[in-house]
Amino acid sequence: MYGWIWRKFPLGLPGKLLGSLLLTAGVLALLWYVVFPWAEPLLPFDDVQVTQDSGVPSGGEPGVEEEPTEPAGDGHELPYNPSRNNTPPPSPTR
Repeated sequence: MYGWIWRKFPLGLPGKLLGSLLLTAGVLALLWYVVFPWAEPLLPFDDVQVTQDSGVPSGGEPGVEEEPTEPAGDGHELPYNPSRNNTPPPSPTR
């Protein structure tokens, strides 16, 4: 198919390169402005549901004892303990 398209473009190599670029730009514009907007409502990218109940008692992982969190200055409770580093230790590189 691509060979047939390449043979049908006129004006030698410059015309073939220009025609290929215009054909590619036309296909991309068709996808970007017509196909993707049509397909967007059909795709589940924005179908995110966050619920309050995680199904695990105390809201944490099973078998993991959580330290109490300290409330922030504005009265909101932080979802983590700010006095503890929750990042895992670095792994050896070699």
